[in-house]
Amino acid sequence: MQLEGVRAAAFGLTDEQARQRPCRSELSVGGVVKHVTWVMGQRGRERVMDQAGHAAFADSFVLREDETLAGALAAFDEARETYLADVRATDPGAAMTEPAAPWDGRDEPTPSVQRYALAHAVEEFARHAGHADVLREQLDGATAGPLLMAVEGDPGNDFVRPWSPAPA
Repeated sequence: MQLEGVRAAAFGLTDEQARQRPCRSELSVGGVVKHVTWVMGQRGRERVMDQAGHAAFADSFVLREDETLAGALAAFDEARETYLADVRATDPGAAMTEPAAPWDGRDEPTPSVQRYALAHAVEEFARHAGHADVLREQLDGATAGPLLMAVEGDPGNDFVRPWSPAPA
C-alpha cells in the first residue's frame, strides 16, 4: 500500500508541479518517486558508498530538468514489478548481511536475516509515502485517500470522493 501511495501522490501533476518543493525541505513529489525507485532497485545489491555511490544517492532525490514525471513513473512501475517479484520469492529467515549504517551507530556489516531487510523496506516506504502525501497536500490540497480512489477508478462513497483537478 505504501508504494501505491507514493505513486498516487504524483497523479495528475505536471512535470513542473512534480519538481516543486512546497515545504522547507529539498523534497518534491517527483524526487520522492525517483528516490523510492532507487531504493527498490537497491534490493539485493551491495551498496558502495564511495563518491559515485553518494552522488547516485543524492541524485535519487531530485527530478532533474532533463527528466520527466512520466519517465520517473515508468521507471517506478518497472522497479516495483521487479522488487515485488523478488520479495515474493524471498525466504524471510534466509541469512543476509546487514550493511554498515554509520548514521545509526553500525560501522561494520552485521549478520542478519532477510526479515530485517523486508521490515526495513516497509519502514522506508511508509516514511516516504508520508513525505509524498504531505508534499502533494501542500501543492494543491489533494490527499492520499481521494488520490488513490482516482488512480483506481473508485467512484467513492458518501464520505470520500475521488480527487479531480480544481476547475480553472
